[in-house]
Order: sequence, then C-alpha cells, then structure tokens
Amino acid sequence: MTGWPAAGGPAGGRVTAGVVVHGVGERSDLPIPIFYAYAGAFAALVVSFLALALLWADSRFRGDHAGRPLTLPASGGKATRTARVLTLLAAVYTLAWLILGPATENAAPYLVYVLFWVGLVPASLLLGPVWRALNPFRLLPDRPRRPYPAGLGLWPAAAGLLAFTWMELVAPEPAAPPTLLIFLTLYAAAQLTGTFVYGHAWLERGDPFEVYSTLIGQMSPFGRRADGGRVLRNPFDGLDAVAPAPGLVATVCVLLGSTAYDGFSTSPAWVNALQSGPFGGRAGLGTIGLLAAVAGVAVLYTACLFAAGVIGGAKGLAGRFAHSLLPIAAGYLIAHYFSLLVIEGRHAIILALGLDAEVTQNAVAPGTIATVQVLAIVLGHVAGVVAAHDRSVRLLPPARAVAGQIPLFVLMICYTTGGLTLLLA
Repeated sequence: MTGWPAAGGPAGGRVTAGVVVHGVGERSDLPIPIFYAYAGAFAALVVSFLALALLWADSRFRGDHAGRPLTLPASGGKATRTARVLTLLAAVYTLAWLILGPATENAAPYLVYVLFWVGLVPASLLLGPVWRALNPFRLLPDRPRRPYPAGLGLWPAAAGLLAFTWMELVAPEPAAPPTLLIFLTLYAAAQLTGTFVYGHAWLERGDPFEVYSTLIGQMSPFGRRADGGRVLRNPFDGLDAVAPAPGLVATVCVLLGSTAYDGFSTSPAWVNALQSGPFGGRAGLGTIGLLAAVAGVAVLYTACLFAAGVIGGAKGLAGRFAHSLLPIAAGYLIAHYFSLLVIEGRHAIILALGLDAEVTQNAVAPGTIATVQVLAIVLGHVAGVVAAHDRSVRLLPPARAVAGQIPLFVLMICYTTGGLTLLLA
C-alpha cells in the first residue's frame, strides 16, 4: 500500500519503522532461492494441467446447486440487523477520527486501509460475503423506484474499486483525512442515491465493497444454494456459481491490475520516474501506470480467451471464465497484504482503542512472509487452472476441450511469472 510512513502513520513512503510492509526483505532473507520459487510454481502449474487433462474428463462442479444444508438459529435476521447497526457505529467512529483526530497517529487510515480493505479478504474467504451481512446501507428500506438496468451489471462496482485503488496507490496523500473524507463522502452519496433509485439491487451490483466481498466470498466453504438455503460446500462449487455479468471481467481485472501496480510501484525505475514528474506530476504518471496495469491484465485475458474460443470452437468465453481469475486475485491480495494485516492491523486496534502498547514490527519473519506470498500465488493459480478446466470440459467439445485450454494455461503462466517477479525480484 502506497503512502505508509517511516514511523507509525500513513503519509508517504512504503516503509513502516524500517519494515517493508508488502515486501519480504532482502533476497538473502528468502527461505528458498528465487530460481526454485519460479521452478516450483511452474512445476505445480504443469503437473496440475497435465493431471487434469488426463484424469478429469467431465465437469464435476455444480455451482449453486451443491452443498450440505446448514441449520441456523431462528434469530438470524435480528442478528444481521444488529451487526449492521454496529458497523454503522464503527463507520461514524472512523469519521470522527478523520474530522477530530490528530494529524499524526490518526487511527482512521489504518481502520480503512488495513482492517476494512485488507481484512475483508480473509473474512470473506472464511465466512462468505461478510460485507453483505454488515453493510449499513442495507438498513435502508428496499423500495426501488425502477428496476436495475441489466446492461449496467457490475460496472459501477468496477468503477468504484478503481477509484478506491487510485486513492490508495496514486493519490498524493492517500492517508490524509481530507482525501479519505472526500472519497467516503462520494462513496456514501453514490450508495444512497443508488439505493433510493434501485433499492438493494444497487448494493448487490453497484457497491464496490459488497461486490468485492461477494466475489472473494464465493471461495468460502459457506454459501447459499439457488433456493437461498445456506450450505456447507466445496469452494470450487462456489466459484462455479459465479454467473457471467456485464462488468464482471472488468471488476476482476481491476483487482488483479491494481495489485500488480502496487507491486510495480516500488521498483527503483518507477519511483525515479514518479519523482521526475512527467505527465502532470506524480499523480498523472501514477494514474497512467495504474490504468496501464489494469488494461494489460484485461488485454492479456481477452486475447487468451479469444484464442481459446478459436481453438475450442466456441464464442463468448470471456465472461464464462472470469470466475477462474478470482483465486488468482485472492492469491495476489494475500501475498501483497499479509504482512500489512498482521503488523499494521494490530497497530490499528491499538490506535483506535487508545491502548498503551507497542507494535512489534518483527512479529513476522521475512522467511514466513515470503513463504506465504509464494504459496498464495501458486495455490491461487493452481485453483484457477482447476476452475478453468472444469468449465472447459463443460463448454467445449470433448475433442477440443484440452487443446482449448492451452491459451488459458499460457495465461496462468504469464500471471504467475508476473506475480512472482513483482514480489521477489
């Protein structure tokens, strides 16, 4: 995350008390040589691809028709409302920190960037779409004035996520209270207006954080069947339940591209370019870089899916395989933000509650961070290969199903290479 200072507060630079919050220290700190990290990643992808091609001839995932029913307490609705009220109070508390808190050691940026933004990933992976259950805007009555336009899909969420990541990664002072207040005001205005016009259908498709949590939550073992019943399920069935929708590919590409730019933005060449000030200064060049990263991810995905369609004899595959990018996105998010959540998450709690405690910057060894990063990326890509293979044998003719996956395999190799390079090089 860009904008974290050298001593306990967000304001510039990426080093906190001498610890690189996303990095893994020097290369000598890595638990294995970088060559073996690449070799292991490629071996895992090749072996999984070949094993699936030889042993997995029929689709096995059943989407939102799968799962073992769960029995929940009868007071679930009341508990959900209480959770939303508490979340609203937490939001008001965060705003109070932004408006009334000190310029330094302000808890609000940590609450927004660390506990909320980063914390949504593990929470959603474990429990499902938690922001849907906690979203305070769902306290508003669901009285739509008009139907939500089908063609709008998830595009508002993609735009909202791009705006948030721009603030986080590009804005000159991402953790300054005025910056956060402007974004939160615009975010609240958009959700209030959308809910007033389209009801809760807007929150389901237009709230960037609810869509973000819901997509990541598709990989949770807890989910819902098509009839609305809660179930315990195979996470791959949850992934398979992701339905193609306008803006779905764009939303996932924003997640992948922004995380890629986050890693690239600390390279010495890019830092020097930002400091030299071309293209309208740091923010101008940073905006170009962020958009280029998102566009690069999208172009590579679209080209590979087009090639898969040509080889497999099918059309319109881009939206149908977007679900296979979600494990990759989750892997990147975990790899980049694991150390930030562990170290600065504790800092956020200490500041927010006014506790008399110190943050241990060496709470996680560089070797542990590196291991989590490599495993997150590799396992995310292997899961993406599995999800893509199952969808391929369902959609493509049997004689072309394996050949049609070759462009997808190339896509995974490219993403894996890029992800490991940004983290370890």
